[in-house]
Amino acid sequence: MTPTPIEVIAASLFALALLHTFLAQQFERLSHRFPRHAGLFHLLGEVEVVFGFWAIVLVVTMALVVDAGAALSYANSRNFTEPLFVVAVMVVAASKPITQTVSAAIQWLSRRAPMPAPVAAVWLGFAAVPLLGSLITEPAAMTIAALMLAPQVFRLAVPAVPKYFALGVLFVNISIGGTLTSYAAPPVLMVAQAWGWDSAFMFTQFGWKAALAVCVNATAATWVLRHHLVALGSAAQSLQERRVPWTVVLVHAGLLAGIVALAHHPVMFLALFLMFLGFTQAYARHQSPLVLREALLVGFFLAGLVVLGGMQAWWLQPLVSSLAPLELYWGAMALTAITDNAALTYLGSLITGISDEAKYMLVAGAVAGGGLTVIANAPNPAGAALLKKGFTHGTLSIGGLLLGALPPTAVAAAAFLLL
Repeated sequence: MTPTPIEVIAASLFALALLHTFLAQQFERLSHRFPRHAGLFHLLGEVEVVFGFWAIVLVVTMALVVDAGAALSYANSRNFTEPLFVVAVMVVAASKPITQTVSAAIQWLSRRAPMPAPVAAVWLGFAAVPLLGSLITEPAAMTIAALMLAPQVFRLAVPAVPKYFALGVLFVNISIGGTLTSYAAPPVLMVAQAWGWDSAFMFTQFGWKAALAVCVNATAATWVLRHHLVALGSAAQSLQERRVPWTVVLVHAGLLAGIVALAHHPVMFLALFLMFLGFTQAYARHQSPLVLREALLVGFFLAGLVVLGGMQAWWLQPLVSSLAPLELYWGAMALTAITDNAALTYLGSLITGISDEAKYMLVAGAVAGGGLTVIANAPNPAGAALLKKGFTHGTLSIGGLLLGALPPTAVAAAAFLLL
């Protein structure tokens, strides 16, 4: 396939965006070094801004190189359902009634576990919540897990090495924990209908392997962090003092369930989201501040990835289709580090004549590599936005995440390949 000039430009901008993500922490440091321009450097240091910024550059460049009509037509041709869904589900899942209820359930279980309560709570946060993502979707699971684990694990007092390992475990477990069903993980969702994969197929071919890998990774992360965990007494007391009425919890849970069920119908789930915003205003005394800023930044990030990623098929699809099944497995895992795994499997679903073995290898590699970078899996930006305050300068090191994610990625890769 011979690329057009604008496709070459888009690939170059995509490469610049990837480089920008790796340099985000350096921009944050420059904001402290040059306070006069701190606002600009801080903006460029926001990982969530990167792909949206370069997507705007692409659309403007397309308008100048081709014409304004072509640029608008291309932008309008993109499917922004996933970014919109992640915004909606992230805000609702992070609301006080939902997080308080899940936290109370985790604390109840942790107090009855045959181990110290802080250790049990952290293990459940790394294991049970990611697997719950197969029911409530990965973005919702990421939001709940991040909010649960932040006070315990992702604190400035925790050393960087175990903290980045924990972040890698969380991202990998969320990526593979959604494979027990056919609708919760974005990379599975992209191929489920085209290939006829239902939830029974996903559980027998992927789900039980993912569950084992999730438990192994959660155990490793909990063991590494065991000396840095804090007691849960104050948090539990706070929950008892300001318990949200069960009627409010039911309304939030019902709206969250409706948004998840209508994930493929943006008009409908956005209507429920607007209803949710109205309800939180009506019962503000039972709410905490909504994570609207974080969710909108994540949506901007994913929308930018949709715009930039839409013009990468000319080099990505031939590369994927030229690989043997085992090569495809490792290739998909590597490519996932530099492109969204849902985009990768979507391109794979367009390949005609792909074998069943190749289909398995493509999806397995894509979900196993979903924790390597912030852009590897759609829920990762949500987790990064919620947890970055616990890291130095309030930003994540892309290299630190990559190194921290390598061990849990190896566990996931072995589970899908050898079991």
